[in-house]
Amino acid sequence: MTSCPCGSGDPLDACCGRYHAGAPAPSAETLMRSRYSAYVLGQVDYLLATTLPAQQAGLDREAIRAWSLQSTWLGLEVEKAELFGGQPEHAFVTFTARWHDDAGEHSHRECSAFVQRGERWYFIDPTVGLNAGRNEPCPCGSGQKFKKCCSSFLNSAAAD
Repeated sequence: MTSCPCGSGDPLDACCGRYHAGAPAPSAETLMRSRYSAYVLGQVDYLLATTLPAQQAGLDREAIRAWSLQSTWLGLEVEKAELFGGQPEHAFVTFTARWHDDAGEHSHRECSAFVQRGERWYFIDPTVGLNAGRNEPCPCGSGQKFKKCCSSFLNSAAAD
């Protein structure tokens, strides 16, 4: 059996593979780990589908695919996962990913933001703008004003 790339030590099918097959990830940390595994495995459709739906059209599928396939993924370390509560649920996951490519070995530390809608968690991609005014409906689909939902959450993260 193949060990899961997320570093859990579990078999892929019993770990991130079930989320790649369509089961909703039960937490932001689990989603982040499954997204790392998707990069390792070249599963671009999963990476797109687990990004906030309002941002998916702004993603560069070919750039994601190229980075995924042209890198040798060396490991993932999760530093912490913070759940913030509220409706909808928001979370941060701080992690370090390591990979090797034609330019050498790299390490990237990031604190990623996530939002839960229904049973599913979504990655809020900082490279794709959330095009909403403060008083417009939040792009996450919560029905709340942007300023009371994801904008408030993301602004509190920027202040830390």
